[in-house]
Amino acid sequence: MNIPNHVAIIPDGNRRWAKNRGLAAFIGHRKGAERFEELLTKALELNIKFLTFWGASLDNVTKRPKEEVTYLFEIFEDYFNRLADEPKVHEAGVRIRVLGKWEELFPESLKDAIRKVIKKTKDYSNHGLTFLMAYNGTDEMIECMEKLKKNDQKITDEAIKNNLWTFDLPAVDFLIRTGCEGDPHSSAGFMMWDTAYSQLFFSEKYFPDFGVESFEKSMIDFSKRERRTGK
Repeated sequence: MNIPNHVAIIPDGNRRWAKNRGLAAFIGHRKGAERFEELLTKALELNIKFLTFWGASLDNVTKRPKEEVTYLFEIFEDYFNRLADEPKVHEAGVRIRVLGKWEELFPESLKDAIRKVIKKTKDYSNHGLTFLMAYNGTDEMIECMEKLKKNDQKITDEAIKNNLWTFDLPAVDFLIRTGCEGDPHSSAGFMMWDTAYSQLFFSEKYFPDFGVESFEKSMIDFSKRERRTGK
């Protein structure tokens, strides 16, 4: 099977999954975190080199009800603390990075958990796992343009890439978005530069229902495609 080098996931549908079951939104988010653990294990088994996961958009943490955001932070903190000591991460040599405005917006205890996992995995190079937290793609591009202007750099493909938050990540080969009920779309300029030639996969399943079997099927679908990259 032709495995993509870099897979990005937009995990939509946690809240709708919970609502359909008469559950609180935070239960959907917790179930989504559990689902991602399973997908990470499968991604490592498939030897996917780079995996990027949109953990929280900027709107998720600035515009949603305070109680829901507080639960989100608790789920994130628990997950990152466990991830720092997760054997499969260290056995597989997974370098973990977190990009976005999390240092500006997250509580200190959560930031400490994130810093811990980054520090403990910083010397690994077999795999790259990137979390986008309090992330907005338009913010990333605006900051890139501001850097170029400040440094009086000529605008080129290379200069733009070198000034993105994702400067040392390869282009995204395969973008998966879940929870698309007849409306496949992107959001908030998601990795707009890095997904310019990405293959796209949209699933109507909410993320908590997008399990290992669904993930494997998406990889098979990718394998059957011919990537032309504009040629």
